[in-house]
Amino acid sequence: MTFHLRDASPADLPAITEIYRDSVLNGTASYELTPPDQAEMAARFEAIRAKGYPYIAAEQEDGTLLGYAYASAFRTRPAYRWLVEDSIYLAPDARGKGVGKALLKELLVRCEALGFRQMVAVIGGASPASVALHRGLGFELTGTLKGTGFKHGKWQDTVLMQVSLGEGNETDPDPGVYPGSLFTE
Repeated sequence: MTFHLRDASPADLPAITEIYRDSVLNGTASYELTPPDQAEMAARFEAIRAKGYPYIAAEQEDGTLLGYAYASAFRTRPAYRWLVEDSIYLAPDARGKGVGKALLKELLVRCEALGFRQMVAVIGGASPASVALHRGLGFELTGTLKGTGFKHGKWQDTVLMQVSLGEGNETDPDPGVYPGSLFTE
């Protein structure tokens, strides 16, 4: 499958909304039960971009959006500002074809370049494919939260994985430089 990565744009919102809708209705990556509409997805998109986080799209040569990924705050307390959470969503036809791996690799590169020190994956439904994807790019298992979501008629576990970016926790960060300026008190 041939595709390229680029920054996501507002023009992608119809496709992003549809990809996320499928994930909400048929998957466990999100614990939402009702898919948000395009207006809500646009608000989320703008909130993430307004904070300077990367939001990436994978596009096929014909312009079809295959998937998207973004980083966002794991928590909004100031001490967490060097930690990001990744999110990756793929169109059903794009799964298992390297699109998710390409998106996550690019997200790691961009987040490290921005100065983030850690990335966490919160994997709903303990998806074996998502766990394998993250493990393959250096994430380590940090925990499993048992029965944290009830979706599709059964209890779902949530897996937590983490990878260090750049100097990780080996050196002190500079609070005067992004992402140090995020969520200050």
